[in-house]
Amino acid sequence: MLHDDTIEALQGLRGELLRLRTAAVTAEQATAPALAHVHPVHARGAANLVHYTALRRHDLRDLQSRLTAQGLSSLGRMESDVLGNLDAVLAMIAATLDASPHRTPPPLTPADPSSLAHHTSALLGGAPEDRLTRIMVTMPTEAAEDPQLVARFAAAGMDVARINCAHDDPAAWAQMAAHVRASGRARIATDLAGPKVRTGPIAPGPRVRKIRPTRDALGRVTAHAEAWLVAAGAEAPPGAAAIPVRDARWLEALTVCDTVEFTDTRGRTRYMIVCEVHEGAARIEGDHTAYVAPGIVLDHAGYETVVTDIPPIEQPLRVAPGDILTLTASLEPGSSHEGRHRLGCTLPQALQTIRVGDRVLFDDGKIEGRVRAVEGESTARGAEIEITHASPRGTKLRAEKGINLPDTDLPVAALTEDDRAALDAVVAFADIVQLSFVRSPADVTDLFDALDARGAGEMGIIVKIETVRGFRSLPEILLTLMQRPLVGVMIARGDLGVEAGWERLAEVQEEILWLCEAAHVPVVWATQVLDSLADSGVPTRAEVTDAAAGDRAECVMLNKGPHIEQAITALDDILRRMHGHMDKKRPLLRRLRAWSHES
Repeated sequence: MLHDDTIEALQGLRGELLRLRTAAVTAEQATAPALAHVHPVHARGAANLVHYTALRRHDLRDLQSRLTAQGLSSLGRMESDVLGNLDAVLAMIAATLDASPHRTPPPLTPADPSSLAHHTSALLGGAPEDRLTRIMVTMPTEAAEDPQLVARFAAAGMDVARINCAHDDPAAWAQMAAHVRASGRARIATDLAGPKVRTGPIAPGPRVRKIRPTRDALGRVTAHAEAWLVAAGAEAPPGAAAIPVRDARWLEALTVCDTVEFTDTRGRTRYMIVCEVHEGAARIEGDHTAYVAPGIVLDHAGYETVVTDIPPIEQPLRVAPGDILTLTASLEPGSSHEGRHRLGCTLPQALQTIRVGDRVLFDDGKIEGRVRAVEGESTARGAEIEITHASPRGTKLRAEKGINLPDTDLPVAALTEDDRAALDAVVAFADIVQLSFVRSPADVTDLFDALDARGAGEMGIIVKIETVRGFRSLPEILLTLMQRPLVGVMIARGDLGVEAGWERLAEVQEEILWLCEAAHVPVVWATQVLDSLADSGVPTRAEVTDAAAGDRAECVMLNKGPHIEQAITALDDILRRMHGHMDKKRPLLRRLRAWSHES
């Protein structure tokens, strides 16, 4: 016998659940025109997406607490089948009340939670043994010339090869693709660069080359100061400091153990010993720091030559809180003077819509400011930005660093003319094209048209969510994207974290995962996954945890690095281990041996 308060609580819950169900079905009916354009393979996922967004317009936390208090499902894992979860709870309430189940009309399009697995396999290839999450790997430049490198990536666990069209060229992309095909193990995804908003050039520093020794804690030289003397127009070995000289015959006369004498820019006399000689080049070493500039005279046994064309050193702006930085449409070299800086923007259209109060972030958010004035017209237009976040001692801002404008509605399409040119090349070999900086459904239809015009309408498409506007428009973007059969979403956490704020990134990426699960659309978890391991060979604790969290997506992307093969192997191991513990938000209670005496 149920207590009266229990009966009253259950009846109240049933009424609320029925109202939510009605809201979900009503939303599906209202969205029918858009749903009619969805590809048939996505019909169920699209309808479920509409149901989910309708329910998430309500604050369900109090309802969840009351459901749990009655021993019922809290709806906390309803993403894949919203109406199915609601109906299951309603049926349990009816059974508990010993009443006939409430007759609810069937959904217009019943959800099929298993369709996410089918869509993932269709887009990214079949699941490897013992893990469901695929691994995407960015191809380094060397992959164009080294087929064995690509084969090792595939053997280590790569499922999708990412070719970044922002680097290399069409010939290199085609070679990379051929090597991936030869490996027989991976799909090919080509990543379009999208519109680039970056800082313009900066006035160069002096033409000087500093060469210095390395010393230990006691000041003893552990590695000599070293440079290569080269004939004008010749090149030094990669990574070496080159000092071009005017007279090639002077250079040819040098032999090992000869002494080269000169006076550097500070008036210090320096003696350096020739340690190695090659055709058109000689390596010299010394125990003291020297500053070498064009015009300095080099002397060897009374014979002289002159240092010629040394490139200018890079000279970044040093920006501190309270400084004023004027961002201009002109790409004249930037400059600084007493806390006021001037710098160009590579996308002048951005300055046409920027407004007073808008935030501007530079170099992955290391520097932040707000627009306090906008002046001028056309190419003379400029935005005066007051710096609000930087190191108190000043943060270096260099040329070609990213600019993020999270509050500004940029008047540019995601698909640029450079992207269209890249498409001409990649449609011949790619399985998937990835569209950067997607902000609206119009960006998606623009890509549809471009692919159709090239006879590639059935190519897989992944949209990259890396702006606040793209995140806010994601339901509409998904409904448009699902007009094609092979689709996915990438959480590009680099730019997205800068725009949304790092404190909100965890929240934002969770919401994207939920929404895409509701749509039954696969997700790629990207940016800085195991970057320390790929770069140095040693992972950080935080990035291992981050990689494990990527198991909730359908694919995890790795970037380039000298130890990338090791990173692939590690990620493969992490994902295989996590496969037995988590499925999206649902813990999997496999048998644990951690606390037993079994080995």
